[in-house]
Amino acid sequence: MPEFKKILIANRGEIAIRIMRAANEMGKKTVAVFAEEDKLGLHRFKADEAYRIGHGLGPVAAYLSIEEVIRVARECGADAIHPGYGLLSENPDFVDACDKNGITFIGPKAETMRALGDKASARQVAIAAGVPVIPATDVLGDDMDAIAKEAAEIGYPLMLKASWGGGGRGMRPINGPDELQDKVLEGRREAEAAFGNGEGYLEKMILRARHVEVQILGDKHGEIFHLWERDCSVQRRNQKVVERAPAPYLSAEQRERLCDLGRKICAHVNYECAGTVEFLMDMDTEDFYFIEVNPRVQVEHTVTEEVTGIDIVQAQILIAEGKTLAEATGKASQDDIRLNGHALQTRITTEDPQNNFIPDYGRLTAFRSATGMGIRLDGGTAYAGGVITRYYDSLLVKVTAWAPTPEKAIARMDRALREFRIRGVSTNIAFVENLLKHPTFLSNECTT
Repeated sequence: MPEFKKILIANRGEIAIRIMRAANEMGKKTVAVFAEEDKLGLHRFKADEAYRIGHGLGPVAAYLSIEEVIRVARECGADAIHPGYGLLSENPDFVDACDKNGITFIGPKAETMRALGDKASARQVAIAAGVPVIPATDVLGDDMDAIAKEAAEIGYPLMLKASWGGGGRGMRPINGPDELQDKVLEGRREAEAAFGNGEGYLEKMILRARHVEVQILGDKHGEIFHLWERDCSVQRRNQKVVERAPAPYLSAEQRERLCDLGRKICAHVNYECAGTVEFLMDMDTEDFYFIEVNPRVQVEHTVTEEVTGIDIVQAQILIAEGKTLAEATGKASQDDIRLNGHALQTRITTEDPQNNFIPDYGRLTAFRSATGMGIRLDGGTAYAGGVITRYYDSLLVKVTAWAPTPEKAIARMDRALREFRIRGVSTNIAFVENLLKHPTFLSNECTT
């Protein structure tokens, strides 16, 4: 396949800028798209070309319009489209549209997305690949008596999960039969509103668990590498807050076993490009159970990049161009991918912890960021004078700290957070600082 000359980024904010930087280092032109409500977004000005999309569609719907994105890609002569995360990144119909129009989608194939995007289908893939899964029902029907029977067979407590999408939407803990009907109906409504599909299933709840995920890269030649694992146990309302690589509580044997499970699932579907296989680790039995596959780059990919030295976004682009994993990563084999030090990422958001974490918006009257050895910043509208609108997510900047040991990485992150000076909007910085000092975090226990 020929190398790409021009890449359209079908996204906005922090991840769009991250992709543009990776592409620019490779000598490739970049194209931004923006909604009317996002016309002052920094990603628009970082690109070589920028085009407005979705006239009259609304701030989010504009970015979800496959027709509009494809139209711009055709008109500007883009060779490829990178979807980032969120928005259209997990939509197989978008992949089909790219293929139909002769544009390369930088990500997995549509059939792979369809097999893995539905969590219930992904469970069957895991079972076929010989990977342990948590006991669960099939997709729930409408007969509440039948649902109650299935719930009783698995046993309480249970977790309701949406079949499509992520980010904790549609998830509900169910502690007993008296909660079942209300939680199922409530979760369905939330999933329908978030993903346009209210399907869900019930899963046995592991009460003492860690959330750990494996970063995967697959090429078009049948090769699968893992880039080791990340811990994502520190969450609020099922949303990740702090991510670490590697997971400091795993032994070498556990790490190898976990990463092998991740590779097995992806090898089973001939996975291409970057993806993440997520697991729960039972803290009592130390068993790993498959949760889902995210067929895209993750928000927290930065920590893996810091400990492996591999640029995951550039690897995605090279894989889409037909390069081998050895060419895309600079590593001849899996054995050459070594861990170096420890990294953690925190997400600074414009949420108000004193007001139930309601997102804040307005103009940043002052913005002074952290700097110094071992600190990496990935941001979107993170600058003095930037306007935070009510239309998009509250992520302001991701902070990644690297150090030789977990303790030094935590200390470096704490120092960096204290260096920030942000005025004009509320942030969650104080909340994150307190998390890092929490005894359960320092002892490597799960914190949710």
